[in-house]
Amino acid sequence: MKFKVNIDNPSQVDFVNPQAGRIANLNSFKFPILEHLQLSAERGELRPNAIQSPHWTINAHNLLYVTEGALRVQIVNNQGNSVFDNELREGQVVVIPQNFAVIKRANEQGSRWVSFKTNDNTMIANLAGRVSAISSMSVDVVANAYQLSREDAQQLKFSQRETVLFAPSFSRGQGIRASA
Repeated sequence: MKFKVNIDNPSQVDFVNPQAGRIANLNSFKFPILEHLQLSAERGELRPNAIQSPHWTINAHNLLYVTEGALRVQIVNNQGNSVFDNELREGQVVVIPQNFAVIKRANEQGSRWVSFKTNDNTMIANLAGRVSAISSMSVDVVANAYQLSREDAQQLKFSQRETVLFAPSFSRGQGIRASA
C-alpha cells in the first residue's frame, strides 16, 4: 500500500482548462489508505479571475485552505441563504458543510488551495456548465423554476460549454452568485 502521493503532480490532474486552471482529486481509488481514514483531498489552482463552477458536495464536509493568492468564496445553504461571502487569503481556512453550494473565484493574481473532505470518495454535483443539473432539464422546466422567459432559460441552459473551470472571459465584469 502506498503511503505517499504527490497531488500537485500534473499527471494527477482531473480537470484542466488552460485559460482557467486545474483541479486534482485524490480519493481511495488513487490512494487506498484514504479509505481507512475516510478522507479525500482536492488540489486546485485558478488563474487570475477564473471561476470554479458553482457546486455542492453530496456526501462530505469540506475544509478549504488557501495556499497561495486570494480566493473569493461564496457559500449558500440548502435554503438558498448566503452563509459566507468573503475573500480568503493565503493561510486562511473555511469549512463548507455537506450539501451547501459553493463558488470560488480567484483574484487578479490567481489562487491555489487544498481541500480535505470527510469521505474517501467524495461526490460533487455542479450547478452550472455543460454537465450541470440545469443542462439536463428541459427548457420549459428551467423557465418555470427560475421565472425566466423561454429564451433566457435556453441561454442559461446552453450558453456555458465548460464543465468545471470557467475562464476569466466568462466572469469579467460580473459578480459571482452561488444562489442563482
